[in-house]
Amino acid sequence: MAALTLQSLRFIVFCVSALFFSVTAGAIGVNYGTLADNLPPPSQVANFLKTRTTIDQIKIFDANPDILRAFAGTGIGVTVTVGNGDIPAVAKLPAARDWVAAHILPFYPSTKINYIAVGNEIMATADKNLISHLVPAMKALNNALLLAKITDIKVSTPHSLGILSLSEPPSLGRFRRGYDKVIFAPMLEYHRQTKSPFMVNPYPYFGFSPKMLNYCIFKPNSGVHDKYTGITYTNMFDAMMDAVYSAMKLLGYGDVEIMVAETGWPSLGDPDQVAVNLENAMSFNGNLLKHLNSGKGTPLMPNRRFKTYLFSLFNENLKPGSTAERNFGLFRPDFTPVYDIGILKQPAGGSPTPTPTLPSGKRWCVPKPDATDGALQSNINYVCSTGIDCKPIQPGGACYNPNTIRSHASYAMNAYYQTSGRHDFNCDFANTGVLVTSDPRLMVHANTSLKFEVESKQTRRGLTRGHPSDSRSVIGPSMVPKATLSCVIGSYSRAYLSFGTDKITEDGRMTILKEKNGGKTKYVASTF
Repeated sequence: MAALTLQSLRFIVFCVSALFFSVTAGAIGVNYGTLADNLPPPSQVANFLKTRTTIDQIKIFDANPDILRAFAGTGIGVTVTVGNGDIPAVAKLPAARDWVAAHILPFYPSTKINYIAVGNEIMATADKNLISHLVPAMKALNNALLLAKITDIKVSTPHSLGILSLSEPPSLGRFRRGYDKVIFAPMLEYHRQTKSPFMVNPYPYFGFSPKMLNYCIFKPNSGVHDKYTGITYTNMFDAMMDAVYSAMKLLGYGDVEIMVAETGWPSLGDPDQVAVNLENAMSFNGNLLKHLNSGKGTPLMPNRRFKTYLFSLFNENLKPGSTAERNFGLFRPDFTPVYDIGILKQPAGGSPTPTPTLPSGKRWCVPKPDATDGALQSNINYVCSTGIDCKPIQPGGACYNPNTIRSHASYAMNAYYQTSGRHDFNCDFANTGVLVTSDPRLMVHANTSLKFEVESKQTRRGLTRGHPSDSRSVIGPSMVPKATLSCVIGSYSRAYLSFGTDKITEDGRMTILKEKNGGKTKYVASTF
């Protein structure tokens, strides 16, 4: 066995897989917050949600005209919000009609506005002026809609679970004393009469303790027993919903629809927030979606379905507070998922598209040199979850070795970029990707070595231009003109090269088989 060490050579060979999307869950709503300076234009957001996701409802925290115009004709339902400060004014019919004229009529029905949320968590503000005007404002806006001959937009207001004075056990749930009969009874009567939903924001994230984590994120746990009903709850979401139901039922309004206006789990937090991570966010939101779409309902509301809006669509980098507040998003601003919970669409036909050859474009997506392993692993998780064929970078795959995060990320990031339209934002990956213009099929870098081992029945020599030669010959980029694009290797992976009709194995190394003088000559190349 002869070996030749060659300096200053690195092969970067890209293998592009088809990008397709799988749907493992049904339609879902999402809160579209805009407290960020890096978000895409509303028109791009609308197109993305319509064409690439199963999200069929959005909720915005104002009545932004740009967003309302962008969603015209999409068929995506939109919930608009009246600002908290506007509540006292719109509690009177003239102002309510003006608000509808300014924020609804210019866009409806082209934009499918289906709900108006009057403020957000007003009861939690403890502002007596806002609280006292809340139900009158809901009624005035509803009357304004009817006067405009609009009957398919419902008016409601979202509540935090702070409206409950007791939530455990769920069967004893009740509204805060003083507000129960003065505020909630007339509010629920309004909902019953108008067939509008009672909106709540149940966040197990805000109610968890370390020992209850699995109970909060739908992982196996021993459950929490309600001794009054004999029910053992296996997740906090159901317990929260049943506590709300019990409070409503206590006032005689158990028949009123309940809508989940917000819920979610952040994927990144401060160092002391040990339960705030990608895995737990994916577990909560993904399992919640499966639970909702199962149609099972909750123990006290069996077979009942809840229209639900996840929080939130994007990570919002300008939100105040802890790191977690800025990392509730399902998607990054470049539309790459922070993680996937099965809301990406499958293309027409329902089957993966064939693996294409490398596009003839002039740019390729690779990791930035300073990108951390954690960030690159997140990129890999995202790409593989969207439907990219990641088998080549799995154990036994053609591009698995060398088994480094950066190598695997190179495959994933470029595969995504090349098959997602090759826009600049397709290579952003939360600022960890960079586009290169030099053809990376064969690039030379310093301080990189390849070891070529040659086996032959008749000769042991080095490899130059794809042919046996003197063992001290130096290989340069021009010497492998027929290299077959096979796998992404980023900065460190190995290359598979094919010369003419030579064969390639998938054993983690490059094997070139050539017929020579009636015998086979085997060339094996690997990095070291």
